[in-house]
Amino acid sequence: MELPKSFYATRKLVDVVENKTTYELKDSAVHIFETHEKAELVQLKFGSPVLASMLEGKKIMHLKDMQSFDFLPGESLILPADELMSIDFPDSTKKSPTRCLALEIGEDRIQRVAQLMNEQMGKVEGDEWDLLDYNFHFTNDPGLHKIIQRIVYLYAEKHPSKDFFVSNMLQELIIRILQANTRKAYANNSKELSSHNRFAYIIEYIKQNLVQSLTVKELSDKAYMSESNFYKKFKQEMGQSPVDFINQERIAKASELLSNDEMNLTDVFLSCGFKNRSYFNRMFKRIKGTSPSQYQQRFKD
Repeated sequence: MELPKSFYATRKLVDVVENKTTYELKDSAVHIFETHEKAELVQLKFGSPVLASMLEGKKIMHLKDMQSFDFLPGESLILPADELMSIDFPDSTKKSPTRCLALEIGEDRIQRVAQLMNEQMGKVEGDEWDLLDYNFHFTNDPGLHKIIQRIVYLYAEKHPSKDFFVSNMLQELIIRILQANTRKAYANNSKELSSHNRFAYIIEYIKQNLVQSLTVKELSDKAYMSESNFYKKFKQEMGQSPVDFINQERIAKASELLSNDEMNLTDVFLSCGFKNRSYFNRMFKRIKGTSPSQYQQRFKD
């Protein structure tokens, strides 16, 4: 993600580790952190819930009750207020700095959006939208990526209507994050939930049949819903269409297979349910930001 020119024109580099540029509004703030040298166990916490999103470089995150993990560009992390993080910067240099944004959002705003969703976007089984599942680490989908980029631009812009613009974007951002949270919860627990939740059942069916041709009609029949209502409710609850979800699961499986540097690319895309190489390449690059061959090359170095 590219930072706006207005950021580079106004920011001041004072610290080589976690240099912070802050833009504040009424109940939210954006911080851009830059690190220009290697560092270990740098501690950081915020007073409000935070969406952290990697822009450039690599961090190794150490969080409470979680195994350490790499935090890479195109990924985000939801953290609760007052969560203490310890962060390593293994690759940061002056020429290749690590950059990350942290968006603080007041919990009252999150509650208001969740309440609005419950009033207007009820879940298929009647469950309620709730506050964020904190310490939620995920890959940004294209919609989230565009919103985050737009929000950073708006914060850095000097515009008299900035508060109004940002408020609308934050509502969409929270909705998309809650949908992504629900999507991941179903994907991670589909087997356990499938006996009493029809979307969990459908997701488990998709995961078990990725190599097969899957249609919205087939899935809607299994959910005992009309095709149009199934499509609408699935997208409303998951934040993406059934076809996009299927492709995401297929690419996730392909990524696992490509970690074996001896795996043939043709065998990979056929094993994941893709019928031709060009469509597979296109979907892989859209979701992972790189080609399958470039991704596999990482495991050969």
